[in-house]
Amino acid sequence: MKNLMEYKGYLGSVNYNDEDEIFYGRIEYIRSLISYEGHDVESLKNSFHEAVEDYLELARNQNIEPEQPFKGSFNIRTGSDLHRRAAIAAKQRGINLNRLVNEAIEQYLKSFA
Repeated sequence: MKNLMEYKGYLGSVNYNDEDEIFYGRIEYIRSLISYEGHDVESLKNSFHEAVEDYLELARNQNIEPEQPFKGSFNIRTGSDLHRRAAIAAKQRGINLNRLVNEAIEQYLKSFA
């Protein structure tokens, strides 16, 4: 993955600030703002891992469920014409709109593999 690190299912961004000569990032795809930084690749990676561990420990200590990226559902806004065309296409194929969208996304992502 370009400009992303992964640890325990969490994805962290990788950025560089030339003025301060520091790498930095944040845990992506969750609402909580959790950031980290390092002076080199190894320290950035260690800082990211520590940030994830600290977040999970905080959630445990507060007896709350930590946010999980990619819950498996998301809302899209297509506009009424595309929504109509997709719903009709799904009906004609004998599937629901959710399955049509899933198949379309799978097909689209195969073009990048």
